[in-house]
Amino acid sequence: MQYDFTSVMDRRGRDAIAVDMPYTPAGGVFVPGAPKSGFDLIPMWVADMNFPTCPAIQEAIIERAKHPAFGYFELGETPPAAYCAAIADWQRDRNGVKGITPADIGYENGVLGCVASALQAFTAPGEKVLLHSPTYIGFTHTLADTGRTAELSPLKQDEAGVWRMDYEDMDRRLKQNRIHLAILCSPHNPCGRVWERWELEKAMEVYAANDCIVVSDEIWSDLILAGHRHIPTQSVSDDARRRTVAVYAPSKTFNMAGLVGSYHIIYEPYLRDRVRRQSAASHYNGMNVLSMHALLGAYSPAGRQWVDELCAVLTGNVDYAHDFIAKNFAGVTAAKPQGTYMLFLHCEDWCKAHGKTMDELLKAGWDVGVAWQDGRPFHDDWAIRMNLALPLSRVQEAMRRLKEYVF
Repeated sequence: MQYDFTSVMDRRGRDAIAVDMPYTPAGGVFVPGAPKSGFDLIPMWVADMNFPTCPAIQEAIIERAKHPAFGYFELGETPPAAYCAAIADWQRDRNGVKGITPADIGYENGVLGCVASALQAFTAPGEKVLLHSPTYIGFTHTLADTGRTAELSPLKQDEAGVWRMDYEDMDRRLKQNRIHLAILCSPHNPCGRVWERWELEKAMEVYAANDCIVVSDEIWSDLILAGHRHIPTQSVSDDARRRTVAVYAPSKTFNMAGLVGSYHIIYEPYLRDRVRRQSAASHYNGMNVLSMHALLGAYSPAGRQWVDELCAVLTGNVDYAHDFIAKNFAGVTAAKPQGTYMLFLHCEDWCKAHGKTMDELLKAGWDVGVAWQDGRPFHDDWAIRMNLALPLSRVQEAMRRLKEYVF
């Protein structure tokens, strides 16, 4: 490989929640605390990566920073031409989407910011919004913050353990609650499903039958594991193209969430105008000039090669962790992800067999430096979410500690 995915990067004191928060008093709000003496922390909770970003991103930022002026930066109705062209080329070459115009693209400070704008544009406070469970906690918080309520349609595992949508349940909940906006996570976080075309087609038929606008969070769409392919929701039909607000970002792909920067693709003028009006209302949904240049570096030829190598590394990490857990942790199950770098463990049988609570299990991992994440806020009472975007040596060490000290 050309790029480095094996070195253990020291992120301490470098503005990284994943490694700094457990050592601060505020950290106790979110995590059990720092590891016991003798154990270093292996960050497997916050959904960012423990790999250096693509060097082309640093180079693009440094090149822009050589110019000593950082004055007002106005996007206007559409972002700058180079920015739009980079996005259109990326979506064409990576996802097979042709014909994206600058008018279809809009900047967003974050995916959840766009979700909030869509909620406020197309629903009223108190209305229900359809989501699948397990559910990304960011959606839950955004709904609560905007005064909306989640109506959860549970994903079900088939005989092979693959998470599937329950279309009859979705239709029933949409009708019973008169829901007209749904949030679709594609690929799915935390389950790691990469939806097949027929699954998306069927889901969009259900949404169309209920006159439901869809916000499709596709921030994980570049992180697809071997043997799978991302299908953009808007591409499955003409109707899906018209009723979907799709949101993407280079931040998850290239480990640069701290730079801030996402974007939407909306083809239907009615949807686009309303989302943009809401996004602009706060006067704070403005692009940082360095964020723009970071995207240009990310979506360069070097960035494409970097992502291809990254996905190969993530595939190996997922294979290793999934197989290790299946062989060594009786009573713990995990559907094998097809995308993302998150592993969602279900620990009910193990806890009941050993007389342990989830709080005790989570603390046992943190005590030996395995900084995993409580999965209960994702709407699974027995779940733990694990970030596998680390050098394989760190994943192996985490599994060794879990085997020796926890399970």
